[in-house]
Amino acid sequence: MFDATTIVYILEIVVGGLLVGVGVHFVPVGGAPAAMAQATGIGTGTVQLAAGSGLTGLLAAGLMMSVTDNIWLVLASGAVGAGIMVGSTMLTGSWIYAYAVGVPFVSAKVTYDPITGFSQPPYIAPGTVGHGIPTVCFVSGLIGGMMGGLGGAMIYYALYLINGNAALSAMFAIGIFMVNAVIASWNIQGTIEGFHDPKFKKWPFAFRACLIASVLLALASVLITGGA
Repeated sequence: MFDATTIVYILEIVVGGLLVGVGVHFVPVGGAPAAMAQATGIGTGTVQLAAGSGLTGLLAAGLMMSVTDNIWLVLASGAVGAGIMVGSTMLTGSWIYAYAVGVPFVSAKVTYDPITGFSQPPYIAPGTVGHGIPTVCFVSGLIGGMMGGLGGAMIYYALYLINGNAALSAMFAIGIFMVNAVIASWNIQGTIEGFHDPKFKKWPFAFRACLIASVLLALASVLITGGA
């Protein structure tokens, strides 16, 4: 039913979906507690951050594809673009935490920051589980953002080569990584700090669920957009 080239595109869509689903586990999702400086991370939800990185990757990939169809440049553009977006978000949030809220960047999930080695407990405000965006959260967030952007770019790239329609490809790409973002959100169940958070060990569950969802969505998107 599918030729070898189309099967490669399907695999690219599946891998892109997995990158979005697993990548969000690296991003410090703080939700409402972080918005009130009662937890670490970015003060918004999992789906918003995953969609943000995926959309940025898609837009960056679309811009690069207007210049060249070299897959490595397109994927690099998506990863770097999303990494800059998530990094800028965390940097701006850090300025607000430091200069407006007045809290130190500290995590209650570890005794020492895995990257800087700084002690954490003396700086944790009573009744909180940390605040701000500590160094390990920032580094983990950059990794997650780049994974999400890479995934979004990979999905868009494959769909565009299948049907040649930028708007149609973008619409289906957005749908695919939104589904994977919601699956990751269910798996995380609230907030997560990054790869040092105990919840990060749950990523294999999201991997399996996203794999099944991405395979089904890849087949459906290829058939609907004319790749069969």
